[in-house]
This record gives sequence, structure tokens and C-alpha cells, in this order.
Amino acid sequence: MTWDTLRMGLVQHASSLEPADNRALLDALAPTDTDLVVFPEAFARDFGKAGSDVSAFAEPLDGPFATEVGRVAKERGTTVVAGMFETSDDPERPYNTVVARGGAEASYRKIHLYDSFGYRESDALTGGPLEPVVVTVPTVAGDDVPVGLMTCYDLRFPELARRLVDAGAEILLVPAAWVAGPRKVDHWRTLLRARAIENTVYVAAAAQSTPRYCGHSLVADPLGDVLVEGGDADEVLTVTIDRARLEKARSVNPSLANRRL
Repeated sequence: MTWDTLRMGLVQHASSLEPADNRALLDALAPTDTDLVVFPEAFARDFGKAGSDVSAFAEPLDGPFATEVGRVAKERGTTVVAGMFETSDDPERPYNTVVARGGAEASYRKIHLYDSFGYRESDALTGGPLEPVVVTVPTVAGDDVPVGLMTCYDLRFPELARRLVDAGAEILLVPAAWVAGPRKVDHWRTLLRARAIENTVYVAAAAQSTPRYCGHSLVADPLGDVLVEGGDADEVLTVTIDRARLEKARSVNPSLANRRL
């Protein structure tokens, strides 16, 4: 699968506790003239206080939030990716799910739940199937771009990124609500760049903004250079990436081809 360029928008914005308000933000914030728009994790409704029960706000994949994601994507002629809580077999522990709608359709249920830094996401949510999800995103030029889906804390597990790349992904998307705190921005930036460097792929991350979360949405290229990065407040970033840059990185650093394990 080959492609030339892809125009991407990253929406950095904090979601609220009001699902209807967050659905309205999909239309208000999604940029035009893009092939792919990425919103943060849990954009349908924020987690609330640590340990909160979010099951009352879980929806099926054909519910109001995913339906609105699809409508906005269709209206703009793009693919939109955004995070929500999805109903599961356990009515008290939904999935933390990222949906892609529009030009491409897929759903990814977060594998690695955030049981770290004093949080216990697994008390309120169900972990997803242990399978990578790669979706083909079409561009306005008629190309097909293989994109792998991750969510927030997944970033700390390099084996998932590698499995996505082995499944063909050349861009890794990371919708996130990266909780603020000591070292957290440094960890965020370091890990995003590391996943790009070790896999020679693009990594694009859309994060919720401060004060609860870190912001700093960014796109790293396959050599780890940061092409665009947000601050800590609400903003929308746009960037055009090209496959030639990926091919050049892999010719300079053929680490995938040099693997022995």
C-alpha cells in the first residue's frame, strides 16, 4: 500500500461532563480540508473525578456520539476519530473506545487500562481484545493510508505499537487524556517520539487540554522530529505529512528490516 500525502487535523480540547455539549463540539471544532481529524480520548464525556462510575454514559457504537462523529465526517468529506465510553457485556464496566467514522470505519477498545499513578481505570472499565486495529484512511487524492489506533496509556507499551506496525500501520494515532502531574509532559513527549523512532512511522497524538490534562498534542515524524505541537490550552493543529519522509527514514535507519527477534 502506497500513498503520497495526508492532511491531518488534531483537536486539542477538554471534554466536559455534558455529553450533548461534547457532541456539539465535534461540529464546532473539526477543521475542514483534511483527510483525517483526530479528537482526544473520552471526548464524548470526561472521566469525572478519579474512580467515578461512567457506566451511565456508555453508548453503543450506533448511539448518539458515534452517529454524530459519522455525520460530521461525512459533511466534511473526511475521517474523524474520537474517544467514547462504549457499552460492554458488563453493564457496570464499559469499554474505553476510539471510533473512526467517515471515509474509514473502525472501533478500537483500549487494551491497557490506566492502573498507574494512583488511578485504577480497570475498576470502572473493561479492557479490550488483545488485537491491534489498523484502519485504511482514504485521502482526497485517492490514496489509502494504513493507520493504527492506540489510546493514551497504551503509549507506554511498545509491543502494541510494534504489533500495529507489523500489521501494516504507517501512522499511529494516539487519542489521549494524559493526566497532568510531575514529569508527565516529559514522559508524553518522550514516549511519542520513541514510538516514532523505534518503528520509523509517524505518530500523531490528540490530547485533552489543561488544567486536568497535559495538552501538547503533537505529530512526530519517523525520525522523531516534531512537526507540530500544541501548548497546554485548547487549540486545533493541522499538518500535512508525506510518505517520502517515511521512506527516507527507513532507508537511513532500516531498524525494522534489521530485527533479529
